Amino acid sequence: MMKIGSKIHDLGKALMTPISVIAAAGIFLGLASALQNPNVVGESFAQFKSLQLVIGFIRQISSALFANLPLFFAVATAMGLANAEKATAAFSAVIGFVAFHVGINYSLLAQDITPATTTVEHLTAQGMPSTEALIFASEFTRTLGIFTYNMSVLGGVLVGLITMFLHNRFYTIVLPTAVAFFGGRRFVPIITVVVLPIVGVLVSLIWPAIALGIQWVGELIGRTGEIGTFIYATSERLLIPTGLHHIINETVRFTPLGGVTTVDHQSVVGALNIFNAALTNPGAVSDDVTREATRFLAQGKIPVMMFGLPAAALAMYHCAKPEHKDRVKALMLAGALASFTTGITEPLEFCFIFVSPVLYILHAVLMGLSFVLMQVFHVMIGNVQGGAIDWVIFGILGGSKTNWWYPLILGVIYAPLYYFSFRWVITRMQVKTPGREEEMESEELRGASSSSTSAKVPTTAAASASDKTSNIIRGLGGEENIASVDCCFTRLRVKVKDMNQVVDKTLMTTGAMGVKRVTDTDVHVIYGPQVEKIANDVKIQLAS
Repeated sequence: MMKIGSKIHDLGKALMTPISVIAAAGIFLGLASALQNPNVVGESFAQFKSLQLVIGFIRQISSALFANLPLFFAVATAMGLANAEKATAAFSAVIGFVAFHVGINYSLLAQDITPATTTVEHLTAQGMPSTEALIFASEFTRTLGIFTYNMSVLGGVLVGLITMFLHNRFYTIVLPTAVAFFGGRRFVPIITVVVLPIVGVLVSLIWPAIALGIQWVGELIGRTGEIGTFIYATSERLLIPTGLHHIINETVRFTPLGGVTTVDHQSVVGALNIFNAALTNPGAVSDDVTREATRFLAQGKIPVMMFGLPAAALAMYHCAKPEHKDRVKALMLAGALASFTTGITEPLEFCFIFVSPVLYILHAVLMGLSFVLMQVFHVMIGNVQGGAIDWVIFGILGGSKTNWWYPLILGVIYAPLYYFSFRWVITRMQVKTPGREEEMESEELRGASSSSTSAKVPTTAAASASDKTSNIIRGLGGEENIASVDCCFTRLRVKVKDMNQVVDKTLMTTGAMGVKRVTDTDVHVIYGPQVEKIANDVKIQLAS
């Protein structure tokens, strides 16, 4: 069971690569859409041809990225989960992705299911009701020019997982001398191109039943309305400590659970895909459909990220002991700025979610309520982060139809609500938030934590980058105990051989804001947005 849990965490980590790319692409797409909207920039600017050509070029690039998301997910999954020779795994995933959909295409054609017979016009001419015809037609699409089932990123992740399995099993295979040239890593794309078309044929036979089940769940979420939105948003926040919130996010963003619509005779699946399709094709997606999709996106996060959590940070600072306020101020200020501007919240959340279940649950419930209220007020702000960048680009620049002022109004309410509720709970229940540690522990560890799920604040004593990296490696049990090192937005994700050798005290003195043992072999060290550089430094030192 723990091994399965570890693999799920590895999958979530692998998916961060395409997610980070499309988050940035979404910002560019939103800016380009606003700059081509005469209601935002005026008629004269919108008719400035040379500049609009450049903006249109940016939109085309961003749109192309979103159109090929399944391929990106296939490559990221295989590459992220490969034990070694990751470049070979990525190359094999591309081959496998094409072969997989060729297999589906061959099976569809054998069943007399073709592009011509799946159009809405053909289906209605055969007597099928228009609504049913539209739903049936949306099940098919063209992927890299191949007519296939519209599996969105689920197909990509499936291809990536199978490619990963084949890669890890065969990349060291030794063949007989006569064909030894095709052994080892060269054998992986060969076996992939043999296996994946067969998998494609088999999947084509069961996919209609799977799609029907997904459609049923999506309809259930739609029928539950605000209740479904509340359950999604609250659950997503409750999963933050485990790292599994990425899985539930990608499910609504890129599968039918987040909605399905049709644009230019092509079905668009998932909340984020629908929102970006609306940006790419103005007028092609109705505002009602777009709003139904954005109820799962950034709009519900904005009041919390921009106002609630920064206010909570202020409360934690005010509750810190006087002798610790300087170091707590630096931590809270950095976390509040990250939350306000980009929507990255883990540096702040890990300061309280492990030391106070009350604050943890309160935060999750308020997040769920924020999502519900944004849906009730018909807000239409997409993308994935929920900070000021998303609010300005997809809210204000999106025009009055986004109802961008409601997140601001709710944020003004949330700020004092978070501040006073956090301050009351911290002082009344003696919660050990940063700066409130026991004197002995604080002096001994200089703000570090003594438990694996603590979120105390580290020392601010200066140390060279190399010393810091050495201490991180030492805290993880030494070079021989580290199996792999990677990171997501805020966490250093490390796979270790013996968890008992991980020393939290040492890790906390390197600037970590929390240490979380996820499985018997997976440990997450919370550093914040600067974690990418930390991960690279650790990898370089391990390699040397």
